[in-house]
Amino acid sequence: MMKISAFAKVSGISIKTLRYYDELGLLKPAHVDEQSGYRYYSEEQLLTVKRIAAYKEQGFTLEQLKPFFEEDIGTDVVKNKLVDKMTELQHAMQTLQLQLDEVNSRMSRLEPSEAGDPAGLIRIREVPSQLAASIRDQVPRSQLCLLLDEITTYATSYGEPEVSQLIILWHDDGSGIADVADIEVAVPITRDIPANGRVRVDFLPELQSAASLVHRCDPYGYSCPAVPELKAWISSQGLVQSDREPIREIYLTSDKDIYGKKRPVELLIPLQGNAE
Repeated sequence: MMKISAFAKVSGISIKTLRYYDELGLLKPAHVDEQSGYRYYSEEQLLTVKRIAAYKEQGFTLEQLKPFFEEDIGTDVVKNKLVDKMTELQHAMQTLQLQLDEVNSRMSRLEPSEAGDPAGLIRIREVPSQLAASIRDQVPRSQLCLLLDEITTYATSYGEPEVSQLIILWHDDGSGIADVADIEVAVPITRDIPANGRVRVDFLPELQSAASLVHRCDPYGYSCPAVPELKAWISSQGLVQSDREPIREIYLTSDKDIYGKKRPVELLIPLQGNAE
């Protein structure tokens, strides 16, 4: 027989693990010296170590594999326990496949940005009309996230696909100075869904001409710091901001696709006339 230290070396199992196996009743020492308390293992017990390792490789926990070491375990019991483990592993595989699909989906959503990051580019563009569900309210700016969550939850409750863009319409001046803001939040929808007293379902107006600035913005900020920059650019170009339509911000990724401390955002300031 071998002392526990020698058996640990031969079996490749740590002394701590061997003691734990002893506590569980999986692998008890062949002999324990009453005076010294030393544990001794026989060479034949290496087979037990190999059996335990084999079950663990198949995904069995120590508690699950304990019945396989009972002396009079029947074939039917073994079969049932193997079937249970197969079912458990199949469910785990399904979960892992869903996780893999989601990671692949994240990769595909990143691909369009690989051609080049448009951040910092100012241009003038037309914004087409778009069917959307929206909520407008006068609330503290700190509650913007609550409004966004409310409208996305509403849209998905009617079977709309996962929201990839969030739209904010600032019905005040967009400066972020006032504590309470006149905010409208909207999400694009693929079909007409029911409205209610709080949620409006309609087409967002077309913007024939708007100054656009794609930038990265703090998702926890209460205002857009790029507004003064874009307004200054508009003035420098001899253009005039329209007072008929509110400033818009479009979050270009979903909430779960934010990486780092900022998210890509397009700021849109409507212009008067037919600016080119």
